[in-house]
Amino acid sequence: MDCFQLSSQSPYELLLNAAFLIPFSHYFLAFLFLLAVLLCHFVEMYFMQELFTGFRGQPVSLTFNSCCDLYQQVVSKCKTLNGRYSSTPWLCSPHLQTAFVHFFGRAPVCNYRRQIFHISDGGNIALDWLRKVDVEKPSIERLDGVQRDDKSPILLVIPGLTSDSYSAYIKHLTFKMAKRGWHVVVSNHRGLGGVSVTSDRFYNAAWTEDVRKVIDHLHTQYHQAPLFVVGLSFGANLLICDRFMNRRLVQKFYNRALTIGLKDYAKLHQTVMSRLADWEGIVKSRTVRDFDHSSTRVLADIETVDTYYRKASCASYIGNVMVPLLCISALDDPVCTREAIPWDECRANKNIVLATTHHGGHLGYFDGMTAKSLWWVRAVDEFLCALNSSSLIHSKKRQITTVHSPLESSIDQAPYVNLREDGLVTAFSNEQSGEIGSQQNEQPVEDDKAGDSRGVNGTMQLEPNATTQLVTGFSHETSSEVGNEQLVEDDKAGDGIRAVNGRVQQEHKCNGTSLVSDQY
Repeated sequence: MDCFQLSSQSPYELLLNAAFLIPFSHYFLAFLFLLAVLLCHFVEMYFMQELFTGFRGQPVSLTFNSCCDLYQQVVSKCKTLNGRYSSTPWLCSPHLQTAFVHFFGRAPVCNYRRQIFHISDGGNIALDWLRKVDVEKPSIERLDGVQRDDKSPILLVIPGLTSDSYSAYIKHLTFKMAKRGWHVVVSNHRGLGGVSVTSDRFYNAAWTEDVRKVIDHLHTQYHQAPLFVVGLSFGANLLICDRFMNRRLVQKFYNRALTIGLKDYAKLHQTVMSRLADWEGIVKSRTVRDFDHSSTRVLADIETVDTYYRKASCASYIGNVMVPLLCISALDDPVCTREAIPWDECRANKNIVLATTHHGGHLGYFDGMTAKSLWWVRAVDEFLCALNSSSLIHSKKRQITTVHSPLESSIDQAPYVNLREDGLVTAFSNEQSGEIGSQQNEQPVEDDKAGDSRGVNGTMQLEPNATTQLVTGFSHETSSEVGNEQLVEDDKAGDGIRAVNGRVQQEHKCNGTSLVSDQY
């Protein structure tokens, strides 16, 4: 018969005594395990999901119209877009993907050849060229540029917010396409890439005139070469993304990081920006919205931040795209939320194919065990090569008729809207040429919309000559302003630009500081 001896101690005392018998190392391991679980939840790790599927990844989802020739002739032939995406095992998190491409990137060496494009309003844009010979023999300095009768395809790359040609994700794309034999040119935004702001005009997500001028110039100079455009990150549905960036703690980190990048950009050009914008408000900005309120909307002469976000968002323009367009986005993008993706608009337009993946982060998409390549770069490479060899780029020029919706006004067609002193909202344009200004009202609604590649990692093909005015708003024959633009090589411009240790820097004549931007 078993006998039990009752103790007078409290059961809590017994539990406490038993707890003291457990080695401290076990508590430490339990703490680390709990911390790891919380961290995995915070950074949205999906390693276990990938492990259970054998790291096969998830299939790419394609959204397109049933009558879409772009899918039938081009996308259906792209193995990458019709396959699966599997993340690098040790980067199974949208935040790790995003951080890795920004802080590490593993970008190839790109020895660009710089040209300075002078805008008629006094501004400068740095055009950084990369060709196959620059990739294969980077040690050889070459002064010759692209010949005007060269028929090799040209790829124009538009970087994201505060990014330039030396950003890691830009280098991955430019190197890949240049190695393919394409002529790649990165159009750095005003004030970025080591070039000073020389006018009162700054870039923003709603202003596409600089891109139009560059495209028109490329068509004019290299009229026999097919022209393609890739835009990255910049210009997603900003209004929704603004709300999303303030929703969770982790998104607020991104908001803060982007704000720091914007403030650094403002400090580089403080002499001009402090004169035109609310400098005190810029310095005190803690979010992107704060910065846009104190700087962007003021410089753009837009009455409210929300008006700027609506104007700059791609959702309003997707329906009017008239050239083949591929949009790529990750559903776990921590910056551009899936809620901002214009699904129905993409499905309704026969010229668009939307490719979405479950994972990838923001401009990340690292794959393979070593994370040396980006999945989206391969996807764009395949798409552009298939498009270049398809019959779509040889199609006849589409006839566009002017259509004015009763719900649309001239505000919807202008680059900006302006609030007059009498309280009326009017269209605003910076066009200075009388000839162009007289024709602006005659342009169809598609002029300001069809050419915008503002769409979460958008890729757009432009047919030489035939579809120029869809993107620029003006055909070569009618544009009088293009003749005022000048293209100056970096060794002839005399503006202090030079190559230093593989980076492009410029000396500020006013304060002697060097300008380098690496933010995304």
